[in-house]
Amino acid sequence: MTTSEDKIYLQIHYGDTYVQPLLLAALQSRLPPELLVFLAENEAPPSSDAKVLQWRQYETIDFEHLLAHPGTTLANSYVIRKALIRKHFLSTTVRYWLSKFPGSVLGRSVKGGVEFEVDYAEFLDDALVEAWELKESWGRNGGMAEGESEGGEGRGREWWILKPGMSERGQGIRLFSSEEELTAIFEEWDPPSDDEDEEDGDGEATHSGDEDDAEGNGSGSGSGIMTSQLRHFVAQPYIHPPLLLPPPHESAGRKFHIRTYVLAVGALKVYVYKPMLALFAGHQYQAPTASNTTPSHLNAHLTNTCLQTGEREGSVHAFWSLPSTLPDLNSKSEDWRRDVFDQICKVTGEIFEAAARTMGIHFQPLPNAFEIFGLDFLVDGAGKVWLLEVNAFPDFAQTGEELQGVVRGLMEGVVEVGVRPFWGLESRGAEEMIGVLELDLGRR
Repeated sequence: MTTSEDKIYLQIHYGDTYVQPLLLAALQSRLPPELLVFLAENEAPPSSDAKVLQWRQYETIDFEHLLAHPGTTLANSYVIRKALIRKHFLSTTVRYWLSKFPGSVLGRSVKGGVEFEVDYAEFLDDALVEAWELKESWGRNGGMAEGESEGGEGRGREWWILKPGMSERGQGIRLFSSEEELTAIFEEWDPPSDDEDEEDGDGEATHSGDEDDAEGNGSGSGSGIMTSQLRHFVAQPYIHPPLLLPPPHESAGRKFHIRTYVLAVGALKVYVYKPMLALFAGHQYQAPTASNTTPSHLNAHLTNTCLQTGEREGSVHAFWSLPSTLPDLNSKSEDWRRDVFDQICKVTGEIFEAAARTMGIHFQPLPNAFEIFGLDFLVDGAGKVWLLEVNAFPDFAQTGEELQGVVRGLMEGVVEVGVRPFWGLESRGAEEMIGVLELDLGRR
């Protein structure tokens, strides 16, 4: 017989019209209906010790209640996870881990780079005093003509990708190959003069509410980005050439990255959701040159679908729908996709362990929380996987209506392995949730 103490009070207010109905459907199909009580957005549970599931946007989660009731309240986000989701912190996480374990897979799957802080372009020289890798690269490039190479245009020149540490949705990403090009990028972002500021009001930042971080609200001059708002940067070697699909695939010749959904549960289990997405750039890929890496020509290099305007035909595919064999790729097995997935699982488990064991201040898994992350991976021309970044609260809507089943299945899997066990309900199985890490961090 079900009593009031058995009831689970659900505060399910994700604030996304694409995700909300999928969440509700997953909960209703995967939890005993007689136990569920759905609460209105501002409705409180009947008592402080009631069983509560909060599934909300980060800014609206009641973390005070979550921390005060570790045995009865479950939420869909950790409080602190900067070690993974901020690019400059992620770079530090990898560097610390490799100092302890130099043979780690992360050393072969995450591009090293240069981290620096700068508020204004005039201070860039000071910020790069110890950026030896950059300066050596610029020195090698200095004696090389544009496009000079043995294997094709631009391959001899070393290119770098600049990533603002606290930006999201591809904002502020740039390519450069010389000190002059990098300086020009920061000069573009310098704030306007006092007179200009009064006239157009540029330069305001929007706050994400996520661990007190802020992000710019544009991608170029006059669109709101200012260096002083971004401040933290990572410069990494640009990965070239990427793996490209051959004809007759509809997205042949376009660069793509793989969006992998990863579930972290408690303190700490980590699962990779096997159905993944392949997100393609808007234009045909070309080796980077000075003429095709300006802000208005980045659509061939950036695969963030949120940056694509107008027609997005062929931009999103289910990863496992891609051709299983590629004639020009030397794969360990008959299906290159399996090799890629195996690499993704290994890298994912290692990066979460690295964050948990070496960056405890900036990644604190809670036993009464779970979180879905979106990890982005690039496959290079040799079939090698590279981790690009880790995203909190990934944009599920980019999946689109045709592939909505991918997100629906993810939500059902999350309920099975992330929600049911918390209240002693045995998981009925989630075959697509592949366990890649299990640690006991001593948090109860």
